[in-house]
Amino acid sequence: MKIGPIEVWPPVVLAPMAGITNAPFRVLCREQGGGLFVCEMITSRALVERNAKTMKMIRFAEPERPRSLQLYGVDPVTVGRAVKMVAEEDLADHVDLNFGCPVPKVTRRGGGSALPYKRNLLRRILRAAVANAGPLPVTMKMRTGIDDDHLTYLDAGRIAAEEGVAAVALHARTALQHYGGTADWDAIARLKEAVPDIPVLGNGDIWSADDALRMVARTGCDGVVVGRGCLGRPWLFRDLRSAFDGSAERARPSLGEVARTMARHATMMVEAFDTERYAIADFRKHIGWYLKGFTVGAEARRRVTTADSLDELRAGLAELDPDQPWPPHTDTPRGKSGERTKVHLPEGWLDDAWDTVVPEDAESDISGG
Repeated sequence: MKIGPIEVWPPVVLAPMAGITNAPFRVLCREQGGGLFVCEMITSRALVERNAKTMKMIRFAEPERPRSLQLYGVDPVTVGRAVKMVAEEDLADHVDLNFGCPVPKVTRRGGGSALPYKRNLLRRILRAAVANAGPLPVTMKMRTGIDDDHLTYLDAGRIAAEEGVAAVALHARTALQHYGGTADWDAIARLKEAVPDIPVLGNGDIWSADDALRMVARTGCDGVVVGRGCLGRPWLFRDLRSAFDGSAERARPSLGEVARTMARHATMMVEAFDTERYAIADFRKHIGWYLKGFTVGAEARRRVTTADSLDELRAGLAELDPDQPWPPHTDTPRGKSGERTKVHLPEGWLDDAWDTVVPEDAESDISGG
């Protein structure tokens, strides 16, 4: 698979996940297998204004090549300025635009998965991004629509192809579905039929490498985007490499191997963040994902999850049974799930699908999604 000038094999992309896909986690995943590994979503305005937190979030580790950065924005001018800054200052090798985030603080400003409903505004943003990207490929990630009555993905895909976007990724859920229900893989197939001349990547319900192969076979998509399936399981990218290379080999690490990975992950986070205490506290959210399916006593789990320092965490991990084998039936959903009762949108957002009005205060100066 080619994303502009970038050759991607296996055809796999790590989805940007807020608070997850920082440099330490990306490095762990990248070491397992090839692909594109995208940083956490940042806002275009925060980048242009050189928000201190944002500038830290876009730091890439030395071995990270190619470097993929995801931007969120609602105003075409601001998005264009942000992409130009990335290109001119060599901040990344690839820019992805987020039109898939379903969280209220994004959609109520008209951003993320709300934005493709405004077809002409989407076109202006994509045109500004591509025009300012220079040699960098621009891609976009989106959802099928706001809800089943307001599907946008086919129009958005065609607009993207017309404006020179190098590839499109579809999370086959609506914003209303959030992370619940079942991804509509048939929508990925329809999108590929609608835009046959650029790569289409499918996203949604890939919990194992075999799921990825099934998605490609069923939809004809050119590659896959993996999000929640790799939480606590960076070796999923080793499985994906094996699967796309035609091998049936799959990683099945023992609890001892998992514990060593956890210790290394936490160590890299301490090195990446300002304070050890903050880094260890931030690492705690990964613990349940890493230990999913393993038999771990309540006291041992408590010692690991309440550690305040790297030494305490390592001591707790050392008490786990290193010979316990990989638990069966763990290629199952991970992370947040559940549907929403409504999608928060700007007032009157659904009145006109073609206007290009940027909502007042649409561009937040706070990074992250």
